[in-house]
Amino acid sequence: MFQGRTIAVVVPAYNEERLVARAVGQIPGYVDHVIVVDDASTDRTWEAVSQLERPGLVRVRHDRNGGVGAAIVTGYSRALTAGAEVVAVMAGDAQMDPADLPGLLAPVMSGEADYAKGDRLSWPGVFKVMPFLRFAGNHVFSVLTRITSGYRFVRDSQCGYTAVSARMLTRLDLKALYARYGFPNDMLAHLNAAGARLAQVPVRPIYGTEVSGISLTTALFRVPLVLLRSFLHRKRKALAARRPLLDPVRPEG
Repeated sequence: MFQGRTIAVVVPAYNEERLVARAVGQIPGYVDHVIVVDDASTDRTWEAVSQLERPGLVRVRHDRNGGVGAAIVTGYSRALTAGAEVVAVMAGDAQMDPADLPGLLAPVMSGEADYAKGDRLSWPGVFKVMPFLRFAGNHVFSVLTRITSGYRFVRDSQCGYTAVSARMLTRLDLKALYARYGFPNDMLAHLNAAGARLAQVPVRPIYGTEVSGISLTTALFRVPLVLLRSFLHRKRKALAARRPLLDPVRPEG
């Protein structure tokens, strides 16, 4: 437990045989439930996951590859079943600094926010760490996501290092979330439609020898379609609730 709250961490993993053990091994001991979801990897990720041992560890393997969003949703569902009060996501590629986890948990645990999102772009020295194309691409997607999600000041839309309250998760239709790359953007739109308060927390960007699995086709064509899908979802919800599409009542940190 962390400050009297039950914490779960979801670890989505796809073809991370080299890094998943390190990612799980770095998760702090105060985390009650660590839910590793192997999204039908084609390498030895499942073998690596099967050898992991720690209190509260849950291993899940998808029969078919569903995408990172599908893996996270599976983890969310397991975390809710386990009785977690706050659920974080730390990817299986060991790119998320465990030292930043308390900062992400804090605004959710205090009731200041329902969803806390990591912000790598505000980290001092990010220019020296993050590859230029990723830095530029993240800025472009963040600008677009401000429009489609309704969170007009979101700074790092693509960061997957997050924490959310169990109460807010129960208000979302998890199965309706986009399952593949673009999940973070779609998640924000669904959260906004549900009235979630967003906190943004600077987190340290970590890059090593891993290779991004995001193709140019995905970045240029698929993600814009996901953003349009997200915007339309939020518009439908706003019309149904008879409230303005640009609703200023949800504070952002």
